[in-house]
Amino acid sequence: MDFSFTEEQLMIQDVARRIAQEKIAPSAEHHDKTGEFPLENIRTLGENGLMGIEVPAEYGGAGMDPISYVLAMIEIAAGDAAHSTIMSVNNSLFCNGILKFGTEEQKQQYVRAIAEGREIGAFALTEPQSGSDATAMRCKATRQADGTYLINGKKSWITSGPVAKYFVLFAMTEPDKGARGITAFLVDGERAGFHRGKTEPKLGIRASATCEIEFADYVAQPNEVLGKEGEGFKIAMSVLDAGRIGIASQAIGIARAAYEKTLEYVKERKAFGAAIGTFQMTQAKIADMKCKLDAATLLTLRAAWQKGEFDKGGARFSNEAAIAKLTASEAAMWITHQAVQIHGGMGYSKEMPLERYFRDAKITEIYEGTSEIQRLVIARNETGLR
Repeated sequence: MDFSFTEEQLMIQDVARRIAQEKIAPSAEHHDKTGEFPLENIRTLGENGLMGIEVPAEYGGAGMDPISYVLAMIEIAAGDAAHSTIMSVNNSLFCNGILKFGTEEQKQQYVRAIAEGREIGAFALTEPQSGSDATAMRCKATRQADGTYLINGKKSWITSGPVAKYFVLFAMTEPDKGARGITAFLVDGERAGFHRGKTEPKLGIRASATCEIEFADYVAQPNEVLGKEGEGFKIAMSVLDAGRIGIASQAIGIARAAYEKTLEYVKERKAFGAAIGTFQMTQAKIADMKCKLDAATLLTLRAAWQKGEFDKGGARFSNEAAIAKLTASEAAMWITHQAVQIHGGMGYSKEMPLERYFRDAKITEIYEGTSEIQRLVIARNETGLR
């Protein structure tokens, strides 16, 4: 095994770290308090190739590999989780699916604008009544005599929904076929028939705008179908595999930020005449935090490597992605919990970022498939039982 990174991977990691430290981290508290979408910072990420890391240069991206994406995501998430959420959706859920299943025309029209940071993309799968059970969707796309599709229905919890220009939308074209009746569409948020709901007030990642969207006789053209009719569920599941690597990376970044703040604190904070880092109970927490952080990082890098092999024609990486996402998200929740505990009252205060890390970590156990869904995916892959 070679655990070293290439010069190119280290370069994009360094770019991401610099932007995170110089622009994102200093503004994180403001964006968390106000919920203001960090458009200027997102534009900076796009200008530096971070909104389309795996997107080939001919479509406006950086043309790099999945490991580069993980390294960059960790740095941005360590600066602020909300920024990394926007970055993850653009990279993993929007660009990835179109690159894999889209036509040349679709790649040029939709991917380039997102990868260059000129526009924001979104992924519309979840509905008010269908979260983990994506096949229970009610949003319908009815094919008309002229070949167009008339779309009606609602989608909920759409990350970047209030600001996105383009959406990858999943709708039922043949409800009687269940999962095989779902089709993916490329949607323009500025077209008639598209409506945005209120921005959701969230516990964490507050600068990542989220809303419900509604379609009322929205007309989609035949060339706006992504892949083929009836392939939507397959596309969604494939895209979510990649998305889980992004969320695992985000969780690592949040956890690392909390861990590094804790290391500083235990050396400085004194109690009973000694630094609290000398106390055995504190040392035990530090050791466990470090072990969980390293385990999550290595599992996520393994999943990223496997995705790279898959992109070259290798085996699927759904199991590795689920393992990484489950391990990293639960590690982030545990590490931020311990970080708050070690900081005591200061950890509970908004004067320090620990409580924000704690709030932000929770979502990583929920979106892109809950921890419960990850366990089902892993167990079914391991046993072969459904």
